[in-house]
Amino acid sequence: MSTAASGLALHLSPAQRRWRRFRANRLGFASLWLFGVLFILSLFAEVLSNDRPLVVHYQGQYYFPVVRDYPETAFGGDFDTPTDYLDPYVKRLLSKDGNWALYAPNPYRYDTINYFTDHPNPSPPSAVNLLGTDDRGRDVLARLLYGFRLSVLFGFALTVVGTFIGVLLGALQGYYGGRFDLAFQRVIEIWNSMPELYLLIIFASIFQPSVLLLIILLSLFGWMGLADYVRAEFLRGRNMEYVKAARALGVTNTAIMWRHLLPNGMTPVITFLPFRISGAILALTSLDFLGLGVPPTTPSLGELLSQGKDNIEAWWLSITTFGVLVGALALLIFIGEALREAMDTRRS
Repeated sequence: MSTAASGLALHLSPAQRRWRRFRANRLGFASLWLFGVLFILSLFAEVLSNDRPLVVHYQGQYYFPVVRDYPETAFGGDFDTPTDYLDPYVKRLLSKDGNWALYAPNPYRYDTINYFTDHPNPSPPSAVNLLGTDDRGRDVLARLLYGFRLSVLFGFALTVVGTFIGVLLGALQGYYGGRFDLAFQRVIEIWNSMPELYLLIIFASIFQPSVLLLIILLSLFGWMGLADYVRAEFLRGRNMEYVKAARALGVTNTAIMWRHLLPNGMTPVITFLPFRISGAILALTSLDFLGLGVPPTTPSLGELLSQGKDNIEAWWLSITTFGVLVGALALLIFIGEALREAMDTRRS
């Protein structure tokens, strides 16, 4: 490193130095960009994959079926019911006499059943369904797109809730220590010995399965690993000189924990975030594969894998879903590895 570069590095803040170390890891930085682009695209799934046209121009007027329901009679049809825009008769009405309709790139929603396929379901990939259909005639590409979005949002939500609980309880344990720490450690040991899968099976049989229920149940167990790291950081930092000086100046315990100890103890929290997200995605996929996750109508990667198991000859169900799942987890792991190296203060 040159003298000018060394002098510039000395004037950078710790956050800027970590960002430079993260960008220096090309694999991790490229994975962050690719994962971000894929996630942003999935947020616009209704625009990219929908069985309703984005815009319809009919007899000089514009209609927006993607945000509003229109009866078939509005386009010259015979029935006063919601329009089936994939019906060949409706398509002919929307394409003659100067009328036109702008469809999504993939004209299927996650729950759209293709009644006009030439093959029995599950049908193989074709020009109509690029990745084929599942055993109910639903487009696999649409279910992968919507399922990927659901999995990532579920991973984010579960990570945020579990991180908040783990940081809060770990900070209280590490800062106060003593009998409080010992008593709470015994509680964690007892709670950690609870059979999580059996509890999920019991609650799934009692309550209606939903994404919110899964987040609540998994959050009850997902905070303990992170709490141990935060507890260790607070145990190490509470006897530091700056903490003793803050106590001598009359600073409250809450202010010491929030302003002084928490920023210094966030390194393991930030480092483990991508790994916690990947673990949450894998947990949701596993539960859906076992039939203990979201309702059957919800787009899910685990449900597609289960269909692939039940229909071994339909190779497109297993291979495409496995590719999306492995690709997402690999990107998150590369991001986590780069983040861990960036947070390592021993690296220049």
